[in-house]
Amino acid sequence: MADAIADTTAGTVRGISEGGVRRFLGIPYAAAPVRARRFAAPEPAEPWEGVRDATRPGPTAPQRVKDFPGLDIAPLIGTGWVHGDEYLSANVWTPDADGDGGGRSVMVWIHGGGFVIGSKDAAISDGSAFARDGIVCFAINYRLGVDGFLPIPGVPTNLGLRDMIAALHWVRANAAAFGGDPDNITVFGESAGAMAIADLIASPLSKGLFRRAIIQSGHGAMTREIAVMQRLVKKLAKLLRISPDKAGFESVPLDALLDAVERISLPTAKIDLRDSSGHEPVFGISRFTPVHGDDVLPLQPLEALRQGAGAEVDVLIGTNAEEMNLYLVPSGIRDRIGGLLATFLLSRSQPKARKVLKAYGLGQRDVSAGQALTDAMNDLVFRWPARRFAEEHRGRTHMYEFDWRSPAFRGELGACHGLELPFMFDTLAVATGPQGLVGANPPQELADRTHRIWTGFARDGSLPWAPFDPDKRLVYSLVDGLARPEPVMPAQPFLP
Repeated sequence: MADAIADTTAGTVRGISEGGVRRFLGIPYAAAPVRARRFAAPEPAEPWEGVRDATRPGPTAPQRVKDFPGLDIAPLIGTGWVHGDEYLSANVWTPDADGDGGGRSVMVWIHGGGFVIGSKDAAISDGSAFARDGIVCFAINYRLGVDGFLPIPGVPTNLGLRDMIAALHWVRANAAAFGGDPDNITVFGESAGAMAIADLIASPLSKGLFRRAIIQSGHGAMTREIAVMQRLVKKLAKLLRISPDKAGFESVPLDALLDAVERISLPTAKIDLRDSSGHEPVFGISRFTPVHGDDVLPLQPLEALRQGAGAEVDVLIGTNAEEMNLYLVPSGIRDRIGGLLATFLLSRSQPKARKVLKAYGLGQRDVSAGQALTDAMNDLVFRWPARRFAEEHRGRTHMYEFDWRSPAFRGELGACHGLELPFMFDTLAVATGPQGLVGANPPQELADRTHRIWTGFARDGSLPWAPFDPDKRLVYSLVDGLARPEPVMPAQPFLP
């Protein structure tokens, strides 16, 4: 182990060189979002003198992380709130190859967590394997929850997305300092991070900041109108007994704010976030999402794609085969819920809930209500909207499906949400074990294949199968290594 030095636009940083990888942690890409800057657009990081220590990851955005029944999810989302002001920061993993001229491909990871939790420091998203394969890998934090995704009157909208855009500007300005090529950047993310990337593809403010994008279990349908999100502003303000504006939310201590976020996020919380057509595009998974109708997202992302936004970006987009199992299997909902309750729960997001569930087998002898609900939500929430994004994107688009089934929960967890992460990052060890997401003996050869595909795409856009189009509908199975035509899903008539 030895010191590693890099000169950034704000000053010199010292990281660690070990095992052929130079690692720099917790480098601020923007000024600390506190006091007058808390509810303001991100500003450049303040320069420092001397050499700044970059051997520790540093603070995270304020958040509350709860235990998950029967699963160790800390490797996926981090250990929770690490207090500190300078959490708008980045980690960097780069090959330890001084003197080779640099110019390496760059990847920028945006973590998930429902826009309310998560961290660049989650063990599963360590970028060392990418660095060992010649990629310069960045991972970023951004503002979450109220601070990042609540359109408070008097506050710039979509602050979390604005943080990501600021981070990408910083990456372009500093890529060469870590051996990277600022004109060969691929953004990649999962869940909320993937939703954000889909939004950035549609945003005029991020045009030219990246060449390629990988969207894992995400799409562009999970945005809300500002007017709809104002209901959440008013509901939270009422809970906190404050005025529904910047001054009111600035007056609340962070712990009290997180208490209110927990209360409003409960399934029993009375808050209607459906649009004028009766759809709730996030299906209750998170109250906090980006909004459209501002300068970041002037249009709903799918409409922006239809008009040609992001056509210059090559896209790799995909989902896991059984996304909702993560939410409905460990909780026991899938195995306990009856038809009436399944219909009621889905009706809070989908106006034709009963017809949807019948399309997914409700009423058939061998299909339980819980299984019909799970199968329907797999497609409604993740799989079909991702295909819709692929259909509307005017640039080159490839579609994958991650279909390996985890043996966890007696084999019932299956190809759930987030399962591809330790394979893609080649970090299986951190998710293996009695409560690990991948069980006891995950296949390393699948990790090798998945990681190799991601790396190849980031280098030059190459992929071993043909692009997706609405007619042939080719979807690549990461397990089989084959692309097959995929039929239209039963969810199709029920979503925009």
